[in-house]
Formats: sequence, structure tokens, C-alpha cells
Amino acid sequence: MKLIIGLGNPGVKYQFTRHNIGFLVLDALASELHVTANSRGFNSFFGKGRIGDIPVLLAKPQTYMNLSGTAVKYLMDYFKNDIKDIIIIHDDLDLPFKTIRLKAGGGHGGHKGLISIIESLDSSEFIRVRLGIGKPVDKTFTEDYVLDPFTKDEMDLLPDILTNASEAVSKIVTSGIQAAMNQYNERTSPQSTEEDNSETIENIRNT
Repeated sequence: MKLIIGLGNPGVKYQFTRHNIGFLVLDALASELHVTANSRGFNSFFGKGRIGDIPVLLAKPQTYMNLSGTAVKYLMDYFKNDIKDIIIIHDDLDLPFKTIRLKAGGGHGGHKGLISIIESLDSSEFIRVRLGIGKPVDKTFTEDYVLDPFTKDEMDLLPDILTNASEAVSKIVTSGIQAAMNQYNERTSPQSTEEDNSETIENIRNT
């Protein structure tokens, strides 16, 4: 079984903020698969389904972003997933808005959700679906930027982004990460930034 986890902060207050794009993709994927991901447990909302012939579990941690690893660890231990069967969907400041970048393993780039997951699992070898949200010109406003709602123009583009990201996740599950990277990284990221940009701000308060 593949464990697919979207990162975000719980509550209506954060629903359409940039930091919650992982939740939004998870919801879009659940809708496409006709999965109701509202069972409560493991510090998450979750639901089970299938992508092709492969069973999947879709989950949204309810711990707030900086404790995401607690929920991921509970899920991994209970369902006995291998680390390489875990797919994490998250926002990324170092990628331009609309960009989708798939990746296996790597660092955390200052993302507090990834930091928590890596520390909890004692490994960084899970698959990531990185969703570009851009970054503010003045980096001192990064904390507010990630917790701000999408602009109207961004909201207009969001449905296509969620669809593309959902398709990318399905491609990872059915064809593997390399085939998915070959298709989606080039298609969605013609002017990509470095994989792990050291400029990512480290002091985001994810509460």
C-alpha cells in the first residue's frame, strides 16, 4: 500500500492559504478517486482507496505543520509502510507558482513539515511532490506570505494546478517515481530553480 500525505494546517482559517496546498491536492485526489478521507485516527483525517490496482491511503495530518512527522510516523508504523512507499505533498517557496517538481529523497530546505517528518522517521528517503508557491520579494515577510490566502489570480489558476498534481501522484503510484519525474518535472518546470535552494527562510512559524 502507498501512503499519500498532504501537508497543511487544520481549520477553516488556513484552508486556502499557500501553506495548505498539500491539503488541497490531497482533497482533489480523494475526489477523483471517490475516496472520503474523513476517518479520524493517527492524528490525521484519512481514507483508503485504489489507484489502478494499487491500494493507497490518503491522509491529512491534523497536528499543524511543524508536528507533521508525529502523524506520519503513526501511520507508517500502523500500516507497516516502507519509507519509499510514502509520498509527501507540500508547498515549496523555492519554486515559482504553478510549478510541480517530483523528487525522491533529499533535504528539507527549511520546510518545518519536512523537518518534522525527517526527524520522526529518521530518514529523508520518501517521495516528495513539491508545489511551487513563489516567495515574497522581501524575505522578512515569508512567514506571513505562506500563511496568507492565495490571491484572486492564483485562485483562478489553482484548479488546473490541483488537477496536474493529482495526476502526477497517480503517475508515481502506477509507473514509479522516475517515469513520473520524466513526465511532470519537464512539463511543469521549464524554468526551475535549484532542487534545494539554500535561500529558503528558516524561521517560518507554522502554527
